[in-house]
Amino acid sequence: MSRDKASTMDTDLQKVFGNPVPELYEVASSHDAPPALARALELRSFLALTEEQVARVRDRVHADMDPARDMGELSADTLRFDAQWLEAALEARDGYRAALGELLRTMSPPDRQARPVRTAQLRATATLPPSAAPAPQRAGAAWSRRP
Repeated sequence: MSRDKASTMDTDLQKVFGNPVPELYEVASSHDAPPALARALELRSFLALTEEQVARVRDRVHADMDPARDMGELSADTLRFDAQWLEAALEARDGYRAALGELLRTMSPPDRQARPVRTAQLRATATLPPSAAPAPQRAGAAWSRRP
């Protein structure tokens, strides 16, 4: 079962949710589990399954290409099929990794409340004395006296 297999994103899941993956599956099976956790674990399960398939094809190709193996046993058709299978599995793996990574980046963890961002309000800390500021009449008068 894919929940028992490791995936390349398990560390990221643990960082976001704060628990090891097996514990996350237990939490997700409860009726009050956060929907984001359920979605993340679903993607993780697909990823783990796909990574297992990539490893199987890789291992099969390595066994077929073993230098100790009889050259007469090599089959171009078998190797071509394995190459197509591997390409499809790698594309699926990349898609699941991207989707899970995006979900983890854009979600807020269920155990933390989203806090509103506070912006600093700028305040005047000093005031100019009236003599330092130009009077509106004088400033306007300077513009009207053009040569």
